[in-house]
Amino acid sequence: MDIQNQSLVTEFILIGLSHSHEFQVIFFVLFLSLYLMTLSGNLLIITAVYVDPSLHSPMYFFLSNLSFLDICYSTVTIPKMLANILSNQKTISFNQCISQLFFLHLFGGTECFLLTVMAYDRYVAICNPLRYHVVMSFKCCCWLVASTWLGGFSHSFTQAFLTYQLPFCGPNKINHFFCDVHPLAVLACSDTFFIDMFIIGNSGMISLSCFVVLLLSYFVIITTILKIHSSEGRRKAFSTCAAHLLVVIFFFGPCVFIYLRPPVNYAADKLVSVLYTVLTPLLNPIIYTLRNQEVKNAIMKSFKNKFSPQDLKQRNLTHTTEINHT
Repeated sequence: MDIQNQSLVTEFILIGLSHSHEFQVIFFVLFLSLYLMTLSGNLLIITAVYVDPSLHSPMYFFLSNLSFLDICYSTVTIPKMLANILSNQKTISFNQCISQLFFLHLFGGTECFLLTVMAYDRYVAICNPLRYHVVMSFKCCCWLVASTWLGGFSHSFTQAFLTYQLPFCGPNKINHFFCDVHPLAVLACSDTFFIDMFIIGNSGMISLSCFVVLLLSYFVIITTILKIHSSEGRRKAFSTCAAHLLVVIFFFGPCVFIYLRPPVNYAADKLVSVLYTVLTPLLNPIIYTLRNQEVKNAIMKSFKNKFSPQDLKQRNLTHTTEINHT
């Protein structure tokens, strides 16, 4: 018998974070503000890296890709959550739910691998600086980013495919604000032991393995930094690595907690999910810009060039010339 034919549920109800109308209004204003700040902050970093030649290096190439991922990652969950807060039905179709799950794990898995690649970039820059530009060539960086997307796609496709095969013939209320493997597996009307173990072996072990590799790489990096004689050199190296390490902790900590266990709904799950789906994409640009003088200088330079009197005068002259020619 085709397992897919057993699924009678055509749509799910996302319960969300709270049933209280007062809290829903607060959540709508809060998460809309956080989402807009996430978009603007990450777009600012992407623009600064693109327009400033001084930021055309492997580290900022990876950073701009991280900002793009954060925009996509937050867009998968927050707009639907905001729409459900305003709606009385709070429904999502079966296919939309699986699609949301797929893209959530696509961008989340890709970000896991990208953060690991960024740690490798810092390792080469600090531990083998003389060969840095040879090892981290533009071609190599493109291949590394492509491999993170390939790894993220393989991970998300497998997760979505197995979840799609589960039969849903009873309850359709998802105790969450987005569709994920754990909340859906709880609703399946069949034995989900295999997919439970796969979640732990796939999502959980990917998160844990990348996290351990990152911590080990930073142990080696910090050991190398301590050997630097120049205090200014140590300060700059620590500043760069501290920003990346903060992002790693904020992102991987909640992921390990959620996915490295069987699918049992805990009260704290939704709150923990807010950390890595809402706050982490917002904190990434804040952490990198506040602790990175080069990015701050590039952003300030782009604003000065955009609104400087000379630039405005040149734009007016160009506009007048175009009108005269017309």
